Amino acid sequence: MTQAEIKLCSLLLQEHFGEIVEKIGVHLIRTGSQPLRVIAHDTRTPLDQVKKALCVLIQHNLVIYQVHKRGVVEYEAQCSRVLRMLRYPRYIYTAKTLYSDTGELIVEELLLNGKMTMSAVVKKVADRLTETMEDGKTMDYVEVSNTFVRLADTHFVQRCPLVPATENSDPGPLPPAPNLVINEKDMYLVPKLSLIGKGKRRRSSDEDATGEPKAKRPKHTTDNKEPSPDDGIYWQANLDRFHQHFRDQAIVSAVANRMDQTSSEIVRTMLRMSEITTSSNAPFTQPLSSNEIFRSLPVGYNISKQVLDQYLTLLADDPLEFVGKSGDSGGGMYVINLHKALGSLATATLESVVQERFGSRCARIFRLVLQKKHLEQKQVEDFAMIPAKEAKDMLYKMLSENFMSLQEIPKTPDHAPSRTFYLYTVNILSAARMLLHKCYKSVANLIERRQFETKENKRLLEKSQRVEAIITSMQATGAEEDQLQEIEEMITAPERQQLETLKRNVSKLDACEIQVDETIFLLESYTESTMKRQ
Repeated sequence: MTQAEIKLCSLLLQEHFGEIVEKIGVHLIRTGSQPLRVIAHDTRTPLDQVKKALCVLIQHNLVIYQVHKRGVVEYEAQCSRVLRMLRYPRYIYTAKTLYSDTGELIVEELLLNGKMTMSAVVKKVADRLTETMEDGKTMDYVEVSNTFVRLADTHFVQRCPLVPATENSDPGPLPPAPNLVINEKDMYLVPKLSLIGKGKRRRSSDEDATGEPKAKRPKHTTDNKEPSPDDGIYWQANLDRFHQHFRDQAIVSAVANRMDQTSSEIVRTMLRMSEITTSSNAPFTQPLSSNEIFRSLPVGYNISKQVLDQYLTLLADDPLEFVGKSGDSGGGMYVINLHKALGSLATATLESVVQERFGSRCARIFRLVLQKKHLEQKQVEDFAMIPAKEAKDMLYKMLSENFMSLQEIPKTPDHAPSRTFYLYTVNILSAARMLLHKCYKSVANLIERRQFETKENKRLLEKSQRVEAIITSMQATGAEEDQLQEIEEMITAPERQQLETLKRNVSKLDACEIQVDETIFLLESYTESTMKRQ
Protein backbone atom coordinates (compact mmCIF):
# COMPACT_ATOMS: atom_id res chain seq x y z
CA MET A 1 0.00 0.00 0.00
CA THR A 2 1.71 3.21 -1.18
CA GLN A 3 1.46 6.61 0.51
CA ALA A 4 -0.31 8.01 -2.58
CA GLU A 5 -3.08 5.38 -2.27
CA ILE A 6 -3.47 5.99 1.48
CA LYS A 7 -3.74 9.75 0.91
CA LEU A 8 -6.35 9.27 -1.84
CA CYS A 9 -8.34 6.86 0.40
CA SER A 10 -8.22 9.47 3.19
CA LEU A 11 -9.56 12.23 0.90
CA LEU A 12 -12.34 10.01 -0.49
CA LEU A 13 -13.48 8.81 2.96
CA GLN A 14 -13.48 12.36 4.35
CA GLU A 15 -15.44 13.70 1.35
CA HIS A 16 -18.10 10.95 1.52
CA PHE A 17 -18.43 10.19 5.26
CA GLY A 18 -16.69 12.89 7.33
CA GLU A 19 -13.72 13.08 9.70
CA ILE A 20 -14.48 10.29 12.22
CA VAL A 21 -15.09 7.60 9.58
CA GLU A 22 -12.00 8.85 7.70
CA LYS A 23 -9.85 8.55 10.86
CA ILE A 24 -11.00 4.96 11.57
CA GLY A 25 -10.75 3.90 7.89
CA VAL A 26 -7.23 5.28 7.35
CA HIS A 27 -6.07 3.76 10.66
CA LEU A 28 -7.25 0.30 9.50
CA ILE A 29 -5.64 0.80 6.07
CA ARG A 30 -2.30 1.64 7.71
CA THR A 31 -2.30 -1.03 10.43
CA GLY A 32 -4.20 -3.98 8.90
CA SER A 33 -6.83 -6.00 10.80
CA GLN A 34 -7.48 -4.98 14.43
CA PRO A 35 -10.09 -5.67 17.15
CA LEU A 36 -12.57 -3.01 18.24
CA ARG A 37 -10.96 -1.91 21.52
CA VAL A 38 -7.49 -1.62 19.96
CA ILE A 39 -8.94 0.65 17.24
CA ALA A 40 -10.61 2.85 19.89
CA HIS A 41 -7.40 2.99 21.98
CA ASP A 42 -5.04 3.74 19.05
CA THR A 43 -7.25 6.41 17.45
CA ARG A 44 -8.26 7.89 20.85
CA THR A 45 -11.88 7.88 19.77
CA PRO A 46 -14.87 7.02 22.05
CA LEU A 47 -16.01 3.40 21.66
CA ASP A 48 -19.56 4.28 20.53
CA GLN A 49 -18.18 6.53 17.77
CA VAL A 50 -15.83 3.75 16.60
CA LYS A 51 -18.80 1.35 16.48
CA LYS A 52 -20.87 3.79 14.41
CA ALA A 53 -17.94 4.44 12.03
CA LEU A 54 -17.38 0.69 11.57
CA CYS A 55 -21.12 0.21 10.94
CA VAL A 56 -20.96 2.81 8.14
CA LEU A 57 -17.83 1.24 6.63
CA ILE A 58 -19.28 -2.31 6.78
CA GLN A 59 -22.59 -1.10 5.30
CA HIS A 60 -20.68 0.28 2.29
CA ASN A 61 -18.45 -2.86 1.96
CA LEU A 62 -15.34 -0.82 2.82
CA VAL A 63 -14.48 -2.95 5.87
CA ILE A 64 -14.77 -6.71 6.41
CA TYR A 65 -14.64 -8.62 9.70
CA GLN A 66 -13.54 -12.12 10.69
CA VAL A 67 -13.67 -14.15 13.90
CA HIS A 68 -10.35 -15.60 15.10
CA LYS A 69 -9.91 -18.87 17.00
CA ARG A 70 -10.07 -17.19 20.40
CA GLY A 71 -13.40 -15.58 19.49
CA VAL A 72 -11.95 -12.10 18.89
CA VAL A 73 -13.54 -10.18 16.00
CA GLU A 74 -11.03 -8.25 13.89
CA TYR A 75 -11.87 -5.57 11.34
CA GLU A 76 -9.92 -5.04 8.11
CA ALA A 77 -10.21 -2.18 5.60
CA GLN A 78 -10.61 -2.91 1.88
CA CYS A 79 -8.38 -0.23 0.32
CA SER A 80 -9.16 -1.26 -3.26
CA ARG A 81 -12.89 -0.91 -2.51
CA VAL A 82 -12.36 2.57 -1.03
CA LEU A 83 -10.62 3.66 -4.25
CA ARG A 84 -13.72 2.48 -6.21
CA MET A 85 -15.63 5.47 -4.75
CA LEU A 86 -13.73 7.59 -7.26
CA ARG A 87 -15.64 5.73 -10.00
CA TYR A 88 -19.17 6.24 -8.60
CA PRO A 89 -20.13 8.91 -11.20
CA ARG A 90 -19.07 6.54 -13.99
CA TYR A 91 -21.15 3.66 -12.60
CA ILE A 92 -24.21 5.92 -12.36
CA TYR A 93 -23.72 7.32 -15.87
CA THR A 94 -23.37 3.77 -17.29
CA ALA A 95 -26.66 2.75 -15.64
CA LYS A 96 -28.31 5.85 -17.13
CA THR A 97 -26.95 5.01 -20.62
CA LEU A 98 -28.15 1.39 -20.47
CA TYR A 99 -31.38 1.66 -18.43
CA SER A 100 -32.42 5.37 -18.65
CA ASP A 101 -33.18 7.58 -15.62
CA THR A 102 -34.78 4.76 -13.62
CA GLY A 103 -31.65 2.57 -13.82
CA GLU A 104 -29.51 5.60 -12.97
CA LEU A 105 -31.45 6.33 -9.77
CA ILE A 106 -31.53 2.64 -8.70
CA VAL A 107 -27.72 2.37 -8.95
CA GLU A 108 -27.28 5.80 -7.32
CA GLU A 109 -29.44 4.79 -4.32
CA LEU A 110 -27.55 1.50 -3.89
CA LEU A 111 -24.17 3.28 -4.04
CA LEU A 112 -25.26 6.03 -1.63
CA ASN A 113 -26.76 3.60 0.91
CA GLY A 114 -24.43 0.61 0.45
CA LYS A 115 -27.14 -2.04 0.86
CA MET A 116 -30.93 -1.76 0.48
CA THR A 117 -33.95 -4.02 0.07
CA MET A 118 -35.59 -4.07 -3.35
CA SER A 119 -38.89 -2.67 -2.03
CA ALA A 120 -37.11 0.29 -0.36
CA VAL A 121 -35.16 1.06 -3.57
CA VAL A 122 -38.29 0.86 -5.74
CA LYS A 123 -40.30 3.20 -3.46
CA LYS A 124 -37.46 5.71 -3.09
CA VAL A 125 -36.74 5.82 -6.85
CA ALA A 126 -40.45 6.09 -7.74
CA ASP A 127 -40.78 9.04 -5.32
CA ARG A 128 -37.70 10.76 -6.77
CA LEU A 129 -38.92 10.31 -10.35
CA THR A 130 -42.41 11.58 -9.42
CA GLU A 131 -40.79 14.73 -7.96
CA THR A 132 -39.29 15.57 -11.37
CA MET A 133 -42.52 14.93 -13.33
CA GLU A 134 -45.21 17.44 -14.22
CA ASP A 135 -48.13 17.91 -11.82
CA GLY A 136 -50.67 15.13 -12.13
CA LYS A 137 -48.13 12.56 -13.40
CA THR A 138 -46.63 9.84 -11.20
CA MET A 139 -44.16 6.97 -11.59
CA ASP A 140 -45.63 3.50 -11.10
CA TYR A 141 -43.79 1.06 -8.78
CA VAL A 142 -44.15 -1.68 -11.42
CA GLU A 143 -42.04 0.27 -13.96
CA VAL A 144 -39.22 0.79 -11.45
CA SER A 145 -39.49 -2.84 -10.35
CA ASN A 146 -39.15 -4.04 -13.98
CA THR A 147 -35.96 -1.98 -14.44
CA PHE A 148 -34.58 -3.45 -11.18
CA VAL A 149 -35.27 -6.97 -12.50
CA ARG A 150 -33.43 -6.15 -15.76
CA LEU A 151 -30.42 -4.86 -13.77
CA ALA A 152 -30.40 -8.11 -11.76
CA ASP A 153 -30.75 -10.25 -14.93
CA THR A 154 -27.67 -8.58 -16.42
CA HIS A 155 -25.85 -8.89 -13.04
CA PHE A 156 -25.39 -5.13 -12.47
CA VAL A 157 -26.99 -5.55 -9.05
CA GLN A 158 -26.63 -8.58 -6.78
CA ARG A 159 -27.86 -9.90 -3.46
CA CYS A 160 -25.81 -9.43 -0.30
CA PRO A 161 -24.76 -12.48 1.75
CA LEU A 162 -27.22 -13.41 4.55
CA VAL A 163 -27.07 -15.07 7.96
CA PRO A 164 -27.99 -18.73 7.28
CA ALA A 165 -31.30 -19.83 8.79
CA THR A 166 -30.91 -22.33 11.66
CA GLU A 167 -33.13 -25.40 11.41
CA ASN A 168 -33.23 -26.58 15.06
CA SER A 169 -35.14 -24.60 17.67
CA ASP A 170 -32.21 -24.43 20.14
CA PRO A 171 -29.26 -22.93 18.21
CA GLY A 172 -27.05 -22.64 21.31
CA PRO A 173 -24.80 -19.64 22.10
CA LEU A 174 -24.57 -17.05 19.34
CA PRO A 175 -21.17 -16.58 17.67
CA PRO A 176 -19.32 -13.27 18.35
CA ALA A 177 -20.02 -12.20 14.74
CA PRO A 178 -22.47 -13.57 12.16
CA ASN A 179 -21.12 -15.74 9.36
CA LEU A 180 -22.73 -14.42 6.14
CA VAL A 181 -23.20 -16.82 3.24
CA ILE A 182 -24.98 -16.82 -0.12
CA ASN A 183 -25.64 -19.50 -2.69
CA GLU A 184 -24.20 -18.50 -6.07
CA LYS A 185 -27.48 -19.51 -7.78
CA ASP A 186 -29.43 -17.04 -5.63
CA MET A 187 -27.13 -14.03 -6.16
CA TYR A 188 -29.29 -12.59 -8.94
CA LEU A 189 -32.64 -14.14 -7.96
CA VAL A 190 -35.22 -11.37 -7.59
CA PRO A 191 -37.91 -12.01 -4.93
CA LYS A 192 -41.49 -12.05 -6.25
CA LEU A 193 -43.01 -8.87 -4.87
CA SER A 194 -46.42 -7.43 -5.63
CA LEU A 195 -45.47 -3.77 -5.28
CA ILE A 196 -48.62 -1.82 -6.10
CA GLY A 197 -48.60 1.94 -5.90
CA LYS A 198 -47.19 5.13 -7.33
CA GLY A 199 -44.45 7.55 -6.34
CA LYS A 200 -45.44 10.30 -3.90
CA ARG A 201 -44.45 13.95 -3.96
CA ARG A 202 -42.94 15.47 -0.85
CA ARG A 203 -45.36 17.70 1.02
CA SER A 204 -44.44 20.63 3.21
CA SER A 205 -43.12 19.64 6.64
CA ASP A 206 -46.34 20.72 8.41
CA GLU A 207 -48.71 18.59 6.32
CA ASP A 208 -48.90 14.95 5.35
CA ALA A 209 -50.00 13.45 2.03
CA THR A 210 -53.70 13.95 2.85
CA GLY A 211 -53.19 17.65 3.55
CA GLU A 212 -53.89 17.31 7.31
CA PRO A 213 -51.65 19.19 9.74
CA LYS A 214 -49.23 17.11 11.80
CA ALA A 215 -51.16 17.67 15.04
CA LYS A 216 -54.28 15.98 13.60
CA ARG A 217 -52.52 12.81 12.48
CA PRO A 218 -53.52 9.67 14.43
CA LYS A 219 -50.54 8.24 16.34
CA HIS A 220 -51.06 4.59 15.41
CA THR A 221 -50.37 5.21 11.70
CA THR A 222 -46.62 5.60 12.32
CA ASP A 223 -46.27 2.76 14.83
CA ASN A 224 -48.25 0.18 12.86
CA LYS A 225 -45.84 -0.38 9.97
CA GLU A 226 -45.86 -3.88 8.50
CA PRO A 227 -42.51 -5.46 7.54
CA SER A 228 -41.94 -5.52 3.77
CA PRO A 229 -42.27 -8.94 2.08
CA ASP A 230 -38.55 -8.93 1.11
CA ASP A 231 -37.37 -7.90 4.58
CA GLY A 232 -33.81 -9.18 5.14
CA ILE A 233 -32.98 -9.63 1.42
CA TYR A 234 -30.52 -6.82 0.72
CA TRP A 235 -29.05 -5.77 -2.62
CA GLN A 236 -25.84 -4.00 -3.64
CA ALA A 237 -24.27 -2.73 -6.88
CA ASN A 238 -22.04 -5.36 -8.53
CA LEU A 239 -18.94 -3.26 -9.28
CA ASP A 240 -17.09 -6.15 -10.99
CA ARG A 241 -19.89 -6.32 -13.57
CA PHE A 242 -19.54 -2.57 -14.24
CA HIS A 243 -15.77 -3.05 -14.64
CA GLN A 244 -16.44 -5.85 -17.13
CA HIS A 245 -18.65 -3.45 -19.10
CA PHE A 246 -15.96 -0.71 -19.06
CA ARG A 247 -13.34 -3.23 -20.24
CA ASP A 248 -15.60 -4.44 -23.06
CA GLN A 249 -16.27 -0.85 -24.18
CA ALA A 250 -12.52 -0.12 -24.23
CA ILE A 251 -11.85 -3.25 -26.35
CA VAL A 252 -14.66 -2.39 -28.81
CA SER A 253 -13.37 1.19 -29.12
CA ALA A 254 -9.79 -0.06 -29.72
CA VAL A 255 -10.95 -2.46 -32.48
CA ALA A 256 -12.96 0.37 -34.13
CA ASN A 257 -9.87 2.61 -34.16
CA ARG A 258 -7.62 -0.21 -35.39
CA MET A 259 -9.90 -1.58 -38.13
CA ASP A 260 -13.44 -0.35 -38.82
CA GLN A 261 -16.95 -0.09 -37.40
CA THR A 262 -18.09 -3.51 -38.67
CA SER A 263 -15.18 -5.27 -36.92
CA SER A 264 -15.98 -3.48 -33.66
CA GLU A 265 -19.67 -4.50 -33.98
CA ILE A 266 -18.64 -8.17 -34.42
CA VAL A 267 -16.39 -7.95 -31.32
CA ARG A 268 -19.20 -6.17 -29.40
CA THR A 269 -21.59 -9.03 -30.32
CA MET A 270 -19.06 -11.64 -29.13
CA LEU A 271 -18.57 -9.80 -25.82
CA ARG A 272 -22.32 -9.38 -25.34
CA MET A 273 -22.90 -13.12 -25.93
CA SER A 274 -20.33 -14.09 -23.31
CA GLU A 275 -20.81 -11.28 -20.74
CA ILE A 276 -22.89 -13.43 -18.35
CA THR A 277 -21.08 -16.75 -18.96
CA THR A 278 -17.52 -15.35 -18.62
CA SER A 279 -16.27 -14.24 -15.19
CA SER A 280 -14.90 -10.69 -14.92
CA ASN A 281 -11.31 -11.92 -14.29
CA ALA A 282 -11.16 -14.67 -16.97
CA PRO A 283 -8.26 -14.41 -19.50
CA PHE A 284 -10.51 -15.55 -22.41
CA THR A 285 -14.21 -15.42 -23.26
CA GLN A 286 -16.16 -18.65 -23.84
CA PRO A 287 -15.57 -20.10 -27.37
CA LEU A 288 -18.27 -19.00 -29.85
CA SER A 289 -18.96 -20.54 -33.25
CA SER A 290 -19.13 -18.45 -36.40
CA ASN A 291 -22.78 -19.54 -36.86
CA GLU A 292 -23.74 -18.38 -33.34
CA ILE A 293 -22.08 -14.99 -33.90
CA PHE A 294 -23.90 -14.61 -37.24
CA ARG A 295 -27.29 -15.30 -35.62
CA SER A 296 -26.60 -12.88 -32.75
CA LEU A 297 -25.55 -9.87 -34.89
CA PRO A 298 -27.79 -6.80 -34.30
CA VAL A 299 -30.98 -6.55 -36.35
CA GLY A 300 -30.42 -4.40 -39.41
CA TYR A 301 -26.71 -5.24 -39.65
CA ASN A 302 -26.82 -6.65 -43.17
CA ILE A 303 -23.61 -8.59 -43.73
CA SER A 304 -23.53 -12.07 -45.24
CA LYS A 305 -22.08 -15.14 -43.52
CA GLN A 306 -19.16 -15.12 -45.99
CA VAL A 307 -18.27 -11.50 -45.14
CA LEU A 308 -18.51 -12.29 -41.41
CA ASP A 309 -16.07 -15.22 -41.83
CA GLN A 310 -13.65 -12.91 -43.68
CA TYR A 311 -13.84 -10.35 -40.86
CA LEU A 312 -13.29 -13.03 -38.21
CA THR A 313 -10.24 -14.34 -40.13
CA LEU A 314 -8.88 -10.76 -40.37
CA LEU A 315 -9.38 -10.24 -36.63
CA ALA A 316 -7.73 -13.59 -35.80
CA ASP A 317 -4.71 -12.80 -38.06
CA ASP A 318 -4.22 -9.29 -36.59
CA PRO A 319 -0.86 -8.91 -34.74
CA LEU A 320 -2.62 -7.54 -31.63
CA GLU A 321 -4.46 -10.89 -31.28
CA PHE A 322 -7.63 -9.47 -29.70
CA VAL A 323 -9.56 -12.36 -31.33
CA GLY A 324 -8.17 -15.91 -31.47
CA LYS A 325 -9.35 -19.08 -33.24
CA SER A 326 -9.81 -22.03 -30.88
CA GLY A 327 -11.31 -24.69 -33.22
CA ASP A 328 -12.99 -25.43 -36.56
CA SER A 329 -16.39 -26.80 -35.49
CA GLY A 330 -19.56 -24.79 -36.24
CA GLY A 331 -17.87 -22.80 -39.00
CA GLY A 332 -14.90 -22.00 -36.72
CA MET A 333 -14.73 -21.36 -32.95
CA TYR A 334 -13.51 -17.94 -31.84
CA VAL A 335 -12.57 -16.41 -28.48
CA ILE A 336 -11.57 -12.91 -27.38
CA ASN A 337 -8.18 -12.87 -25.64
CA LEU A 338 -9.05 -10.46 -22.82
CA HIS A 339 -5.58 -10.54 -21.23
CA LYS A 340 -3.79 -9.63 -24.49
CA ALA A 341 -6.41 -6.94 -25.19
CA LEU A 342 -5.76 -5.35 -21.78
CA GLY A 343 -1.99 -5.62 -22.40
CA SER A 344 -2.36 -3.78 -25.74
CA LEU A 345 -4.51 -1.06 -24.12
CA ALA A 346 -2.00 -0.60 -21.26
CA THR A 347 0.90 -0.43 -23.76
CA ALA A 348 -0.96 2.17 -25.85
CA THR A 349 -1.54 4.23 -22.67
CA LEU A 350 2.19 4.09 -21.81
CA GLU A 351 3.14 5.10 -25.37
CA SER A 352 0.73 8.04 -25.20
CA VAL A 353 2.18 9.23 -21.87
CA VAL A 354 5.77 8.95 -23.20
CA GLN A 355 4.80 11.00 -26.28
CA GLU A 356 3.10 13.72 -24.21
CA ARG A 357 5.92 13.98 -21.66
CA PHE A 358 9.07 13.49 -23.73
CA GLY A 359 8.03 14.15 -27.35
CA SER A 360 7.59 12.09 -30.53
CA ARG A 361 11.27 11.05 -30.81
CA CYS A 362 11.21 9.47 -27.34
CA ALA A 363 7.95 7.74 -28.29
CA ARG A 364 9.69 6.35 -31.40
CA ILE A 365 12.54 4.92 -29.25
CA PHE A 366 10.02 3.55 -26.71
CA ARG A 367 8.02 1.74 -29.45
CA LEU A 368 11.26 0.42 -30.99
CA VAL A 369 12.46 -1.09 -27.69
CA LEU A 370 8.97 -2.55 -27.12
CA GLN A 371 9.07 -4.18 -30.54
CA LYS A 372 12.66 -5.50 -30.37
CA LYS A 373 12.50 -6.48 -26.66
CA HIS A 374 16.24 -5.85 -25.91
CA LEU A 375 18.54 -3.29 -27.58
CA GLU A 376 21.96 -1.80 -26.92
CA GLN A 377 22.38 1.96 -27.07
CA LYS A 378 24.20 1.79 -30.44
CA GLN A 379 21.38 -0.34 -31.90
CA VAL A 380 18.78 2.18 -30.69
CA GLU A 381 20.67 5.00 -32.44
CA ASP A 382 20.87 3.03 -35.71
CA PHE A 383 17.29 1.69 -35.76
CA ALA A 384 15.64 4.95 -34.63
CA MET A 385 17.90 7.05 -36.92
CA ILE A 386 18.55 9.57 -34.13
CA PRO A 387 22.00 11.14 -33.42
CA ALA A 388 24.01 9.42 -30.66
CA LYS A 389 23.96 12.34 -28.21
CA GLU A 390 20.19 12.86 -28.49
CA ALA A 391 19.43 9.10 -28.30
CA LYS A 392 21.59 8.76 -25.16
CA ASP A 393 19.87 11.74 -23.52
CA MET A 394 16.37 10.40 -24.33
CA LEU A 395 17.18 6.86 -23.13
CA TYR A 396 18.54 8.19 -19.81
CA LYS A 397 15.46 10.41 -19.37
CA MET A 398 13.11 7.44 -19.76
CA LEU A 399 15.37 5.27 -17.59
CA SER A 400 15.35 7.85 -14.77
CA GLU A 401 11.53 8.05 -14.94
CA ASN A 402 11.25 4.20 -14.83
CA PHE A 403 9.61 3.90 -18.25
CA MET A 404 12.59 1.72 -19.26
CA SER A 405 14.94 -0.61 -17.44
CA LEU A 406 18.56 -1.61 -18.05
CA GLN A 407 19.62 -5.25 -18.12
CA GLU A 408 23.29 -6.19 -17.62
CA ILE A 409 24.64 -9.32 -19.34
CA PRO A 410 28.29 -9.86 -18.30
CA LYS A 411 30.75 -11.81 -20.51
CA THR A 412 32.91 -12.63 -17.46
CA PRO A 413 32.05 -13.31 -13.80
CA ASP A 414 33.70 -10.11 -12.56
CA HIS A 415 31.01 -7.85 -14.16
CA ALA A 416 33.68 -5.52 -15.59
CA PRO A 417 31.90 -2.67 -17.51
CA SER A 418 34.16 -3.13 -20.55
CA ARG A 419 33.12 -6.79 -20.78
CA THR A 420 29.37 -6.34 -20.12
CA PHE A 421 26.43 -5.85 -22.50
CA TYR A 422 23.96 -3.15 -21.37
CA LEU A 423 20.55 -3.79 -22.91
CA TYR A 424 17.58 -1.43 -22.72
CA THR A 425 14.18 -3.12 -22.25
CA VAL A 426 10.61 -2.13 -21.35
CA ASN A 427 8.97 -4.00 -18.48
CA ILE A 428 5.33 -3.12 -19.14
CA LEU A 429 4.11 -4.37 -15.74
CA SER A 430 6.55 -2.26 -13.69
CA ALA A 431 6.01 0.77 -15.98
CA ALA A 432 2.22 0.37 -15.58
CA ARG A 433 2.59 0.22 -11.77
CA MET A 434 4.77 3.33 -11.79
CA LEU A 435 2.21 5.21 -13.92
CA LEU A 436 -0.63 3.97 -11.69
CA HIS A 437 1.17 5.47 -8.67
CA LYS A 438 1.49 8.81 -10.51
CA CYS A 439 -2.24 8.67 -11.39
CA TYR A 440 -3.19 8.18 -7.70
CA LYS A 441 -1.08 11.22 -6.79
CA SER A 442 -2.68 13.25 -9.61
CA VAL A 443 -6.24 12.43 -8.47
CA ALA A 444 -5.38 13.30 -4.85
CA ASN A 445 -3.99 16.66 -6.04
CA LEU A 446 -7.12 17.31 -8.12
CA ILE A 447 -9.43 16.58 -5.15
CA GLU A 448 -7.35 18.84 -2.86
CA ARG A 449 -7.45 21.63 -5.44
CA ARG A 450 -11.23 21.31 -5.82
CA GLN A 451 -11.70 21.42 -2.04
CA PHE A 452 -9.42 24.49 -1.82
CA GLU A 453 -11.38 26.32 -4.56
CA THR A 454 -14.69 25.56 -2.80
CA LYS A 455 -13.35 26.57 0.64
CA GLU A 456 -11.96 29.87 -0.68
CA ASN A 457 -15.40 30.83 -2.05
CA LYS A 458 -17.47 29.31 0.75
CA ARG A 459 -19.12 32.59 1.79
CA LEU A 460 -20.12 33.41 -1.80
CA LEU A 461 -21.53 29.91 -2.40
CA GLU A 462 -23.62 30.10 0.79
CA LYS A 463 -24.97 33.52 -0.25
CA SER A 464 -25.85 32.16 -3.72
CA GLN A 465 -27.70 29.19 -2.18
CA ARG A 466 -29.66 31.46 0.18
CA VAL A 467 -30.72 33.72 -2.71
CA GLU A 468 -31.79 30.72 -4.82
CA ALA A 469 -33.83 29.35 -1.89
CA ILE A 470 -35.59 32.71 -1.41
CA ILE A 471 -36.39 32.96 -5.15
CA THR A 472 -37.75 29.39 -5.23
CA SER A 473 -40.04 30.00 -2.22
CA MET A 474 -41.25 33.33 -3.68
CA GLN A 475 -42.01 31.69 -7.04
CA ALA A 476 -44.07 29.04 -5.21
CA THR A 477 -46.13 31.77 -3.53
CA GLY A 478 -46.64 33.56 -6.88
CA ALA A 479 -44.41 36.63 -6.40
CA GLU A 480 -44.21 39.30 -9.09
CA GLU A 481 -41.33 39.62 -11.54
CA ASP A 482 -40.10 42.91 -10.00
CA GLN A 483 -39.75 41.32 -6.57
CA LEU A 484 -37.79 38.38 -8.02
CA GLN A 485 -35.53 40.80 -9.92
CA GLU A 486 -34.84 42.69 -6.69
CA ILE A 487 -33.80 39.49 -4.89
CA GLU A 488 -31.55 38.42 -7.80
CA GLU A 489 -29.73 41.77 -7.60
CA MET A 490 -28.54 40.86 -4.09
CA ILE A 491 -25.67 39.09 -5.90
CA THR A 492 -23.56 41.79 -7.58
CA ALA A 493 -22.09 41.50 -11.11
CA PRO A 494 -18.47 40.84 -9.86
CA GLU A 495 -19.81 38.15 -7.48
CA ARG A 496 -21.78 36.53 -10.31
CA GLN A 497 -18.65 36.50 -12.46
CA GLN A 498 -16.66 34.98 -9.59
CA LEU A 499 -19.32 32.27 -9.20
CA GLU A 500 -19.19 31.42 -12.92
CA THR A 501 -15.37 31.17 -12.78
CA LEU A 502 -15.62 28.88 -9.75
CA LYS A 503 -18.21 26.62 -11.42
CA ARG A 504 -16.09 26.43 -14.57
CA ASN A 505 -12.94 25.54 -12.58
CA VAL A 506 -14.72 22.92 -10.46
CA SER A 507 -16.30 21.27 -13.54
CA LYS A 508 -12.84 21.16 -15.20
CA LEU A 509 -11.34 19.51 -12.11
CA ASP A 510 -14.23 16.99 -11.99
CA ALA A 511 -13.72 16.15 -15.68
CA CYS A 512 -9.97 15.69 -15.05
CA GLU A 513 -10.70 13.30 -12.15
CA ILE A 514 -12.91 11.15 -14.40
CA GLN A 515 -10.33 11.14 -17.22
CA VAL A 516 -7.48 10.13 -14.88
CA ASP A 517 -9.72 7.41 -13.43
CA GLU A 518 -10.19 5.96 -16.95
CA THR A 519 -6.39 5.56 -17.15
CA ILE A 520 -6.34 4.09 -13.61
CA PHE A 521 -8.99 1.54 -14.62
CA LEU A 522 -7.03 0.32 -17.67
CA LEU A 523 -3.74 0.05 -15.76
CA GLU A 524 -5.38 -1.66 -12.74
CA SER A 525 -7.17 -4.16 -15.00
CA TYR A 526 -3.89 -4.99 -16.76
CA THR A 527 -1.86 -5.39 -13.54
CA GLU A 528 -4.56 -7.58 -11.91
CA SER A 529 -4.88 -9.73 -15.05
CA THR A 530 -1.07 -10.18 -15.24
CA MET A 531 -0.74 -11.04 -11.53
CA LYS A 532 -3.43 -13.74 -11.83
CA ARG A 533 -1.59 -15.36 -14.75
CA GLN A 534 1.76 -15.50 -12.93
